[in-house]
Amino acid sequence: MVTLEFTADAAEFLAAAGDHLAADPVLNTVVTANAHKPRTWPDGGPPAHFWWLVARDTSGAVVGAGMRTAPMAPHPLYLLPMPADAAVELARALHARGEETLGVNGSLPASQVCAAELARLTGGRAEVLIHTRLHVLGELVPPRPAPGRLAPVPASAVDLVVEWVTAFMGDADEQAGRPRGTGMHAMPDRQELLRRIDDGLLWFWLDGTGRPVSLVGATAPTYGVVRIAPVYTPPDQRGHGWASNAVAEVSRHLQSTGDRVCLFTDQANPTSNKIYAALGYRPVVDMANFGITGVVRS
Repeated sequence: MVTLEFTADAAEFLAAAGDHLAADPVLNTVVTANAHKPRTWPDGGPPAHFWWLVARDTSGAVVGAGMRTAPMAPHPLYLLPMPADAAVELARALHARGEETLGVNGSLPASQVCAAELARLTGGRAEVLIHTRLHVLGELVPPRPAPGRLAPVPASAVDLVVEWVTAFMGDADEQAGRPRGTGMHAMPDRQELLRRIDDGLLWFWLDGTGRPVSLVGATAPTYGVVRIAPVYTPPDQRGHGWASNAVAEVSRHLQSTGDRVCLFTDQANPTSNKIYAALGYRPVVDMANFGITGVVRS
């Protein structure tokens, strides 16, 4: 028997689950980064779909965690490892309170179990949209040098960053052989991108003329771990080594602070997997993004 605790308060969530999250900060990087970043809400407060989750066993020990904080529809859940009965109970709790859930991302098998139960309850089908893989940097292997240099993104370039991040989502789907817009990527919104610019966590690779040709971002460190995301090079600038050099320089900078550096790849994108492996990133664990389709609505 498990107990599920929901809260819209990140501080309350971290007070309950912080030790659990800190025990494996690489595996838990997505949730910890989201829980630690500042947020402001209009007078109405956070949207109804926004919450953090702590799962406890009968002794009261934390045995799992998750969140629903994605700003873009369908606002997929993101689950960390938890017992199967907790994942099933979560699906039933969301269904009982009428919270439509059409996406579940994160750790296996918890995300798969939850998605399957949601599909059963709604008469739909749970389908894998993306097989993801978490990697951590070992010893950095410098790539072949490319012309240009790394530079912090200025606030005046936020519109270009938003344009590139938006393009990244569709391009990533195409590179993996999926129709554009079907991968259910959870990417930072404009407010988050501005915050990262202010914090010095977004960089351009500038070519020899000083023109931005690639973008690399990172999350703020939590529990000694930083995660690189997003990484984007426009199609007409690919094949020059811009991204490899940008990721290498950012990785070197982040690693020099003493933090561990990690990132996710789409397993269906051989280009990005090859680039990161060549730089010294090693697989840690596989995860998945599930979509729930064919839902029967009353």
